[in-house]
Amino acid sequence: MEVLGIDIGGSGIKGAIINLEDGSFVSERHRIPTPKPATPLVVAEIVKQLVAFFNWKGAVGCGFPTIISNGTCMAHGNLHKDWLGVNAAALFKKTTGLDFTVINDADAAGLAEMNFGAGKDKKGLVLTITVGTGIGSGAFFNGVLLPNFELGQLLYKDGNIIELYASDAAKKREDLSYKRWGKRFSFFLNYVHTIVAPSLIILGGGISNKFHKYEAYLDSKTPLVLAKAQNNAGIVGAALSVTTK
Repeated sequence: MEVLGIDIGGSGIKGAIINLEDGSFVSERHRIPTPKPATPLVVAEIVKQLVAFFNWKGAVGCGFPTIISNGTCMAHGNLHKDWLGVNAAALFKKTTGLDFTVINDADAAGLAEMNFGAGKDKKGLVLTITVGTGIGSGAFFNGVLLPNFELGQLLYKDGNIIELYASDAAKKREDLSYKRWGKRFSFFLNYVHTIVAPSLIILGGGISNKFHKYEAYLDSKTPLVLAKAQNNAGIVGAALSVTTK
């Protein structure tokens, strides 16, 4: 079975046709920069462009960067305040004419890793952490998804959430070295360890492609492995979500 997977992020909207038997790419990966501002109607038009690029006529799975309940955005995430309360699945269906399954983007990445990657056959509490514009997280207990486990929203200090301190966007905004940022990210990892004591953390997202630049500066109390699909896990898991809803 083949499904179009779309991963909506703060900097890019990416898609590919995925073979659900093994998680492989059937098509090339196509990316369109996320528009600014990323309002619902504008993003929906980009999604329509992706569907047209692949000449796709079937069901679509979509990873979205906020808490999702039955296709509806329960927060606005890192896109635009107008997303709050929007049924993204219904909006994308209206725009494209196709059926959409929409889930949290980090949950999507986790589905890919638990089925085809570093989390396959792993038991206990396994977390997938995606680091990009924000910090996303997916949680699985004995392979079963616990949806919307948003650890990037944990409070850090002065009422601010921790992703504002330890995301890749924070690294770029403050022009941090990999050493300084690695110490911040280690703080986040050990914060998570203190709260939920996971068995394993799988690291993905845009900054996972540069793991070799900061690996030496990480000090995690939880075993840490790199996502096999790295920044493509969201596309694969988005496609897979069509069969797991």
